[in-house]
Amino acid sequence: MTVDIQPACIGLYCGRTVQYINASAEIYGECGVCPRGQRTDGDKICRECTGSPGHYDWLYLGFMAMLPLILHWFFIEWYSGKKSSSALFQHLTALFECSVAAIVTLLVSDPVGFLYIRSCKVVMLSDWYTMLYNPSPDYITAVHCTHEAVYPLYTIVFIYYAFCLVLMMLLRPLLVKKIACGLGKSDRFKSIYAALYFFPILTVLQAVGGGLLYYAFPYIILVLSLVTLAVYMSASEVESFKDLLVRKKRLVVLSSHWLLHAYGIISISKLERLGQDLPLLALVPAPALFYLLTAKYTEPSRILSEGANGH
Repeated sequence: MTVDIQPACIGLYCGRTVQYINASAEIYGECGVCPRGQRTDGDKICRECTGSPGHYDWLYLGFMAMLPLILHWFFIEWYSGKKSSSALFQHLTALFECSVAAIVTLLVSDPVGFLYIRSCKVVMLSDWYTMLYNPSPDYITAVHCTHEAVYPLYTIVFIYYAFCLVLMMLLRPLLVKKIACGLGKSDRFKSIYAALYFFPILTVLQAVGGGLLYYAFPYIILVLSLVTLAVYMSASEVESFKDLLVRKKRLVVLSSHWLLHAYGIISISKLERLGQDLPLLALVPAPALFYLLTAKYTEPSRILSEGANGH
């Protein structure tokens, strides 16, 4: 097939669309924005994205899908109270909402009706912020070439959050009203009110920092999971293995943090070399073991008493 040779487009993300194929030659249009689902190739021609997300892309989408679920669980636990029997049902409902939202999001994405998506390959950080790279040939008029070069990794998160919000508003109020008998009327819906705050925050976070999160999320997972585990164990006064076994809830929290640790390690290593990367998962229990082995030496009362005895 011959190619209609034309001057290359200016700008990093401006391209020519293929208007039609005449005999064995491709005829291109003017330089401009590529249609949704396409991005420019090395010759500044808009080509349809036919690839599939890589392992790291799926791990990123999994991280963005986990954020609302983790926040749901946190606020449900925060507002349910110690004696409330409704917390478990709300946790399961939140899991159901997010799972259904994820499945529906995949089904409505291209190709419609399948649990997989086609995507463009992420090449560099600027792919997430094409609106910042609209060229100005005469330094006055900008040529607008803003499009989703990382299709659909940017917009699919917004679609997922929208489905999560709709499902929550349809299911959660009915559930809470029926089973949250141990809570006062004003406390029953606080976890839902909290979601109405954190969903807009997550949306803005994805809109502004999606590209930064794409490259930094494995390290964010590791740091936050380590900090929250240390804070939880300190607040729960866990100082030995025996303290962990007293309540099942502590084991659930610990295992949840271990899963997050593993997810972070897998995301960093990408498990591209299984022989070298899988042994890294043995480090998952290390922070908790280190805390339990050293907690008794950092007890504030013990430090104060030893200081007083020294004087």
